Amino acid sequence: MAEASPPEVEKSKRTAELEELEHSSAAHLLQHVAAPIRSDQAIQALKNGPQGALVVAGIAVGILFIGWFAFYFLLFLPRGPIG
Repeated sequence: MAEASPPEVEKSKRTAELEELEHSSAAHLLQHVAAPIRSDQAIQALKNGPQGALVVAGIAVGILFIGWFAFYFLLFLPRGPIG
């Protein structure tokens, strides 16, 4: 079983890869630029789509509906009809 390399070695490998590619970026320092990934890695990472964002949006909409129903049933209905 191979030992895991220390983070410093991994970081220096990534930095060396970036220097070879002469990657242009808006990052001020080269250490802040992410290492490039292969297309098959990108496909794997994006395979399931934005599930997390959809879950967060669904929870937010659910909280809004609960709040609306709370106002409707606990505030508006007990006051009775207008007029």
